[in-house]
Amino acid sequence: MKPPATGAAIDVHDLQIGMFIHLDLGWMSHPFPLSSFKLTTGEQIATIRSLGLTQVRWSPERSERPPAGGDTAVVEALGAAGESATAESPEAAERRERREAQAAQRAALQLCERQYAEATRALRQTSDMVTAQPQAARGQAEALSQSLVSKMLGQRELCIRLLSEGAGDRASSHGLNVAIIAMLMGETFGLADSEMLDLGVGAMLHDIGKIELPDRVRHVDDAFSSSELRLYQEHVAHGVAHAQRMGLSAGATLVIAQHHEQADGTGFPKRLNLDRMTASARIVALVNRYDNLCNPAQPSRAMTPHEALSLMFAQGKNKFDATMLNAFIRMMGVYPPGSVVQLTDERYALVSAVNSSRPLKPRVLVHDVHVPRDEALLLDLEEATDIGIRRSLKPQQLPAAAAEYLAPRQRIAYFFEPAPHPLPEETKW
Repeated sequence: MKPPATGAAIDVHDLQIGMFIHLDLGWMSHPFPLSSFKLTTGEQIATIRSLGLTQVRWSPERSERPPAGGDTAVVEALGAAGESATAESPEAAERRERREAQAAQRAALQLCERQYAEATRALRQTSDMVTAQPQAARGQAEALSQSLVSKMLGQRELCIRLLSEGAGDRASSHGLNVAIIAMLMGETFGLADSEMLDLGVGAMLHDIGKIELPDRVRHVDDAFSSSELRLYQEHVAHGVAHAQRMGLSAGATLVIAQHHEQADGTGFPKRLNLDRMTASARIVALVNRYDNLCNPAQPSRAMTPHEALSLMFAQGKNKFDATMLNAFIRMMGVYPPGSVVQLTDERYALVSAVNSSRPLKPRVLVHDVHVPRDEALLLDLEEATDIGIRRSLKPQQLPAAAAEYLAPRQRIAYFFEPAPHPLPEETKW
């Protein structure tokens, strides 16, 4: 459920730099990375006015005072917010800042989940249109890829964020998971904007050929007969045929054609080696394998993110581009989002987000018997310098109380968000 709207309404023509505003629009309906942010440039204000809105919400208490001569109502609102803050005792201010930091982290997760849900709905609609409306499907896929690129570009740092259960049907979630992580990889390797767009479209639609397969062979199984395996492998050719009917670019089509090829030439359908695969296809082949290990058709066979990375590193060095595999492990962190860990202070935790520039210092959701579950501590290990991760665990190794509290995910879903600023001192547990 969408949280109730808060904040005062203001005419878009009265917007000023320094205001903290809220856009009540779908994530794909505006070009900004977040829907709530402080205005810092005139260009942002012009963009908001171009969206066709007459009013937006703003939070005086989170805004900066405008220069002298500014709008009287704005100045009065900011003044009232400032007086309220100065009337607090130091102890009350500390408690408020701690609550606000926790609320901000929870709100960031809710925002990611709403954006992910919107994107999975768009991808599911795209898949449903492929057969009957291939050109419209291409337009929607390209629009979604462009939205993802727009949100990613211009961000100083991005975090990979673990989402909650039930974040979309498996097919759409798989396509979006692969696209999100592949595009973050593409940014790491400096792909051009056009290449990023092709990467996004190809990653989202890499399995589109499976719509032509019977349900029983849509997910590879060790028990497949040789004929069932051949039928499963035909999804690549079906996907390429759909890509051609949609009029996808050559770059996106090659991602679909090559996403099951392997660096040593043992993949399918053409047994291409590393030199004959495009960079985007090499990225998607790698990320596709990871997500299939974490989110198999049979949940009982799911690996933890930590186990999946370990397996790919130990057994897959010849299957993937080695440079990309190493970059992927650095980006996902030694303990990827979704990993269950034990901290050096003996508490159990679930890794919730990883900043790729600090792979050993993720953010974790901590089991603490003294804190209600709905107020669980989100601990940034970069800030908590006296606490680290001792070991990774399987979910079934958790004590019953910790397992109920942390609720490790049956399915792993990822999104991205701007890297957070350091928390106030009071929130560094």
